[in-house]
Amino acid sequence: MEYQLVKSFHIIAIIAWMAGLLYLPRLYVYHSLVEIGSVRSQTFKLMERRLLKIIMNPAMIISWVLGLYLIFLNPSLLRENWMIAKIICVIFMTYCHMKFGRIRKEFENDQMVKSDKYYRYWNEAPTLTMILIVILAVVEPF
Repeated sequence: MEYQLVKSFHIIAIIAWMAGLLYLPRLYVYHSLVEIGSVRSQTFKLMERRLLKIIMNPAMIISWVLGLYLIFLNPSLLRENWMIAKIICVIFMTYCHMKFGRIRKEFENDQMVKSDKYYRYWNEAPTLTMILIVILAVVEPF
């Protein structure tokens, strides 16, 4: 029972984290298209900061803590190749999260020098990684 409950909360935290990872770079795309210092730019800054600090950061931390606890409860998972591949993908997802945090600071300081196309590419990274993680977790291909 404990394992299933922890796993349930782990999945809930992942959903919240993924929602932010999918939405934040989309905000960057739109933010890159508005004039620096405009009211719209200030609104995007507020939305980006709140999304990252209030939703994404706690969700990421909870995802990691509960994921590690699940491995503690079932250490045999670390002998599965699909789990090792999944962990590598989650590390990349965490890198995306940190990258998005650095991008947010650039926008906050009006230092964005990239085009909307650059942010569109970053918008795809979490999606592709999420697809891979889900396939690894459900199919357990190797």
